Amino acid sequence: MSPAISFAVLSSFVAYATYAAFVNGFYYVKPYISPFYSPCLATVCGGDSHQRIQGANGVPHLGVFGPWWAISPAILILIFPLGFRMTCYYYRRAYYRAFWLSPPACAVAEPHKKYSGETRFPLIMQNIHRYFFYFGLIFNAILTYDAVAAFVESRSPAYGGGHVGLGSFVLLINACLLWAYSLSCHSCRHIVGGRLKHFSKHPLRFKFWGFVTKLNAKHMQLAWASLIFVALTDVYVRLAAAGWLGHGRWI
Repeated sequence: MSPAISFAVLSSFVAYATYAAFVNGFYYVKPYISPFYSPCLATVCGGDSHQRIQGANGVPHLGVFGPWWAISPAILILIFPLGFRMTCYYYRRAYYRAFWLSPPACAVAEPHKKYSGETRFPLIMQNIHRYFFYFGLIFNAILTYDAVAAFVESRSPAYGGGHVGLGSFVLLINACLLWAYSLSCHSCRHIVGGRLKHFSKHPLRFKFWGFVTKLNAKHMQLAWASLIFVALTDVYVRLAAAGWLGHGRWI
């Protein structure tokens, strides 16, 4: 049952992320930007209006690739967070069992006649997970800035000061879940506490290692929660940008 659920959820996410990446519109509504499109890489941002703006949440755009009339900037952005997830130790187990049945569960015979593990191409590429982890932290920092900026700008006179939009909390929860997922990563645990012979000589690393170890015990739950919520965050921004939501403001 578990492989079937993993197959359904992962397939649904891939399908939705592909759709969201190629739509190239409805990804920005002041002061919110979809996590699939942040940071803004084009000289023209703002979705369907193709309005030249300073950038999402007041951040100057990184328009080094020119206008994206034919191709979506999300395609370049999603390479890194998707690369991080697709090489994640937990997700490997999930989609190996769900898609390749290699094997579908513990104590179940391997259905393939020949299995070389992750020693040959393309599965040997899984070994670059640590480097995707570093890039993932950069994107986490950017999305955290987006969340903080959404709170600040929602309270500015331009937005009727003294109000906070519901979308601000959506972006904040999304950033927190992504940080929790990243810090619970097996690679993170190894980076902060690996290759140490004596923890007593590295008290700060030992404390951080203990914190990451506790998170690591919830890595599976955090992986699914962050995956689903990042898609829901994009849905929220998309609906708000399309005018279907008022992204309600609270005093």
